[in-house]
Amino acid sequence: MAASGLMVSLLFAAAAAACGAAGASTALDEVCGVLGGYYVTPAACASALCRDPSPPPCRAARDAGAVAALAARLAAANATAARDSVAAAAAAAAEPAGLRACLRLYDGAAAALEWAAGSVAAGLYPGAREVMQAAQYVPAGCDGVAAGAAVPAENGGFDAMATVAHAVLASLSKSH
Repeated sequence: MAASGLMVSLLFAAAAAACGAAGASTALDEVCGVLGGYYVTPAACASALCRDPSPPPCRAARDAGAVAALAARLAAANATAARDSVAAAAAAAAEPAGLRACLRLYDGAAAALEWAAGSVAAGLYPGAREVMQAAQYVPAGCDGVAAGAAVPAENGGFDAMATVAHAVLASLSKSH
């Protein structure tokens, strides 16, 4: 009887260990899994943060702070790419005034997001979350001031990244 009880205990322990190993998650999974309150699904979060194949891989982030630093860095990089695309579009446009206004929005956002990315990388969250929140409005502002000019696709890409980056930072800044 004791041997039977021991065998059942070992069976349960092995099953629990197997479930734990199968259900092991990364810091990225954990952070992305709690963003629903910010209207960001886990799949949208992972897609935005894992788009860049350069090292270190997104799933190798060691903790939530590293995921936040990745999100902030990618938001800054996306703002810079959008700014550069808008600058090129303005230079080629017959009526560039609207795109130049959009470019001014991105000039400010890119600089602020570079600061925020450095702040988050250093573990300093105050102010960075608010910069991320404000950055979410740049793409819509750009669409509004473009005065009918075709805004580059990077504007939409930045919109998605800014939303995810803000959600990540807002979810973590509650605990920091």
